[in-house]
Amino acid sequence: MSLDVAIATTRPLPEPDPDEPLLLEALRARGLRAEMLAWRDDADRFAEATVTVLRSTWDYAWFGDAFAAWLEAVASVTTLVNPVEVARWNLHKRYLLELADAGVPVVPTRLVERGSDAALAPIVADLGAPRVVVKPAVGAGSYETWAMDADALDLDTWARLVAERDTLVQPYVESIHTHGERSLIFIDGALSHVMRKAPRFAGGVEQVTGPWPADDADRTVADAALATIDADLLYGRVDLVRDASGAPMVSELELLEPSLFLAQHPPALNALADGIVARVARA
Repeated sequence: MSLDVAIATTRPLPEPDPDEPLLLEALRARGLRAEMLAWRDDADRFAEATVTVLRSTWDYAWFGDAFAAWLEAVASVTTLVNPVEVARWNLHKRYLLELADAGVPVVPTRLVERGSDAALAPIVADLGAPRVVVKPAVGAGSYETWAMDADALDLDTWARLVAERDTLVQPYVESIHTHGERSLIFIDGALSHVMRKAPRFAGGVEQVTGPWPADDADRTVADAALATIDADLLYGRVDLVRDASGAPMVSELELLEPSLFLAQHPPALNALADGIVARVARA
């Protein structure tokens, strides 16, 4: 049986996806044939779908090259949402450097390529931060995300990470403990809702509250980040933190597989489902 919509996930999920049953029900209520398909286990079935929506492919960090190849293969047989060029760009957090080059306020970021012999201490000194975060440039959730004090760097973890993958170094942003990290969720180009996330590191569980009112300064930075993307986006999530002066800056621009917190804001579920219906009609 052909499908109107394949919702790309993975099995087993590293953690539950509260959005999954809500979106399936909403699509089926609109008369669409929709099914969750695992990107690795069900790869040959995506050709059955008119539209494939990227959602909870949360193990891609373990299979980076294979996932990148899968994106290209799926985009050749179905309409991929968000578009493959967006997914490809968003897969590697090098995009943070590109956003900064475009004038978007971003958490200061240093990228160290896999196999480099770069020492961590000079990078930390250059950032001028008493504490840093070290994490993979291709990663999801809190996978291999480590906080380190500048005077007690975990050089064994650093050496292992850089030997295995491209790695980011960023200053630890203290405002995540007070103001929190704000996630601005956009559906079809319109701001839907704002959530607050607590700090999360390797092995941690995501904790969120909201919806919260949209802050004008946050909205300005989020709009600037999304304005750099010349593509038809079904969804996007801009994660923001505050610098020492209280100004917002992008910590992540999530266009690939972000949680959208649909249960906390039902209008977002309806907007997302309607956006998928429209894309099936256009495909």
